[in-house]
Amino acid sequence: MDKTIILASASPRRLELMRQIGIDPVVLTGEIEENWNGEVNGKELAMDLARRKAQACANKIKDGIIISADTIVQIENRILGKPQDAEQAVAMLSALSGKAHSVITGVAVLECPQGKLVVDYEETQVFFRELSNEEIRFYVNQGESLDKAGAYGIQGKGALLVEKIVGDYFNVVGLPLQKLNKILANFNINLLLDKA
Repeated sequence: MDKTIILASASPRRLELMRQIGIDPVVLTGEIEENWNGEVNGKELAMDLARRKAQACANKIKDGIIISADTIVQIENRILGKPQDAEQAVAMLSALSGKAHSVITGVAVLECPQGKLVVDYEETQVFFRELSNEEIRFYVNQGESLDKAGAYGIQGKGALLVEKIVGDYFNVVGLPLQKLNKILANFNINLLLDKA
C-alpha cells in the first residue's frame, strides 16, 4: 500500500484486528459528541458517528486513508452505547438477557487530501442466553463492561453470555473486516492482496 493507513479509534480491539490482518496503522483519535435523542435509526447513527470520527481526524493529516468505526447495540428500537457506570452496565445486560439484539458497526473510510468518503455498516444478530443476576453482577465486576457498547465484549468472558450469533463475528468485536475490505475496494485497496 502506498498510502498511510490511519485508524481513527482509541479501541484496542480495532487496532488488534487491523494488526491481525497485517496492517499496522497510525492511531489518531478525533473527539466527537456521541449523543442522540429519542427514536434513532441504529444504522444511520452508527454510520454518522463513524463519518464524524473520520472527519475529525482529517485536519490532523496531510495524506492518508482514514478508517473509523463506531459500534452500537440495538434492542427493540433502543440504542445501547457504552455504560457510564457499573449500575448502567447491569441494567444493559439485564435488558439483553435471554433476548436477541443487533450489533451495528458503522465504518467510514476517508481519503486525504482528496476528500473521498465511503460509509457503510454491518449488522450482526446476537442471542444472549438467560443470565442470572449473580452472573450479570459478577461479569460487570470483572471490568469488561465499561468501555464496550452494550456492556459486554464477545472476545473475552462476554463470550459466555452469548448463545449464538448470526453474521460477522468481527463486527461484534468492533470492526467488520469483510465490510472494511469491500469499502477499501473503492480506493483500489484489497487487504488480502496488498502488502501493508
